[in-house]
Amino acid sequence: MRILLVEDDPALRAGLCEALEQAHFAVDPLAAAEPAEAALASTTYDLAIVDIGLPGIDGFELIRRVRRRGIALPVLVLTARDSLQDRVVGLDHGADDYLVKPFEMPELLARMRALIRRSRASTGARLSCGPLALDLIGRSATLNTVELELTGREWGVLEQLMLAAPRLVTKKKLADSLSQWDKEITPNAVEIYVSRLRAKLADGGVMIRTLRGIGYRLEEVAREA
Repeated sequence: MRILLVEDDPALRAGLCEALEQAHFAVDPLAAAEPAEAALASTTYDLAIVDIGLPGIDGFELIRRVRRRGIALPVLVLTARDSLQDRVVGLDHGADDYLVKPFEMPELLARMRALIRRSRASTGARLSCGPLALDLIGRSATLNTVELELTGREWGVLEQLMLAAPRLVTKKKLADSLSQWDKEITPNAVEIYVSRLRAKLADGGVMIRTLRGIGYRLEEVAREA
């Protein structure tokens, strides 16, 4: 999952980046709204975390501009402002959730996961496709009740496919979701991760189908009687 973090406090921004990366999110950090607006126009993110008290235009205006452009990613407001009026303004401008500083990291992660699931029309923390199951909180995957050993990148690809199933996921979307500005993932690398996943899912009742030139789709395979 690729996250845009817009926070002007250097210490908090660094701490959040470290914690989110430990939770296996790819994070692009920024300190102001103007470059964040440009990033959102050019890069696909799974979620944005936006502080309100930013230099230049504030977080409320950033969210308003993003929604006016029709960008529909989930937005979580993270701010020290705790008044009812600020919460109402943030939500009315298009924010999806509002968390007041100081906060506990487990709550932030839980809210992030909930927003991402909701954006993909999935309400539970456990996803399934036939005999394949993913626990998004415990970050474990089982196939026919046997736990799969996955690398971080393999997990990232499988998570995207499971969240989208039965819809397809483009190769670009998979590459973007695994990338950071200083760690870009190429389409060729995505093919390698998909190939490794196919080997681990072989004969397990689920497969990754390639739609040539478009992307991939996770499908349950009918078993012979």
